[in-house]
Parts: sequence; C-alpha cells; structure tokens
Amino acid sequence: MKRLVLGFLAGLLALAISAALVAGDLMFREIESPFGVEETAARIQANIQSLEHKGWRLSALRDPSKAVAAAGANVPPVLLVEACSTTYSRPLLADDTTRILSILMPCTISVYKKDNGKVYIGLMNAGLMGRLFGSKVGSIMSEVAADQKVFTTFDPSKPAPALIRMQPGGGGGSGSDTSGC
Repeated sequence: MKRLVLGFLAGLLALAISAALVAGDLMFREIESPFGVEETAARIQANIQSLEHKGWRLSALRDPSKAVAAAGANVPPVLLVEACSTTYSRPLLADDTTRILSILMPCTISVYKKDNGKVYIGLMNAGLMGRLFGSKVGSIMSEVAADQKVFTTFDPSKPAPALIRMQPGGGGGSGSDTSGC
C-alpha cells in the first residue's frame, strides 16, 4: 500500500512538473512571419480592419523597444498591435463576474525580431484562455481565436499596406476615445 501511495504521489509530481514546463507554450502562440517587423504589423492591422463588421477596431501601435533604447539599452525591434472588438468585449464588461477580464483588453499582438534575424508574431491562445473561465467566456474567446487566425493569415501576392502609426487612445480624432475596450 505504501508503494502505491508513493507511486501515485510521484506520478502527480511528474504531472505537475510537466504541466509547468509546457504551460507557457499552451497559453501563447508564436508564428514565424515571412515579412519584416513593420510589414508584418501593417498586414495584421489591415486584417484587423477587414473585420470591422465584427466590431474590431485598432486601438494602438506601441513600440516598447524605443522605451528600452531611451533607457540606454538596445534590443531587437518589437511592435505591439492593439485592437478590440466591442462585439466580444460588451458581454464581458457588462457582467460583474467577467468584468475582471478587462485586464486582457485590448487584444495585443506582438511582432518582434529574434536574434536569429527572423520575425515572429506572438499572441495569447484565446481559445484555451477562454475555456479556463467557463462556457460563456469560452464561447466568446473561441470567436476571438478564429478572428486571430484571420489577423495572422497573409496573402503574399498582395502589396504591403502602410503601417498605421497611432498612439494609445488615438481613436478617430472625434474628441471621444472609442478606439479601445
């Protein structure tokens, strides 16, 4: 009996260690891009704009690598494309039990260059994250995950769109900030 209990505990420990090692790989997705950092970000922005009928709007384009450079260090380029859909955020923000998920808004897609010279896209695994919060959030986030696939699917035969350089809260210049969620 002692062997059985020790074997069971050892199995649980091995499972916990394995889960900790792969959790990051499950929560986030990384996709290699065939384009440079700015072109990748511009193509993502254009794809987001193609889903305006689903409430998607660009919120900001951030460049954290500039802040690091201003602090005296040098890092490879990083751009953060931020967007939000009121179609998906509305039901989450309207409910007291899910309003805390506003911490995940807006949806941020990272475009960065690694030391190997290649450009990558990093995003949250929205489908998996949604399932962690129950069926209502899971249903909404599965839609977000489907849209994220559209954001990161590129047609190389199409010319590169211009990068939209907007500041957080940039909105449409109407005086009210409706760009974020």
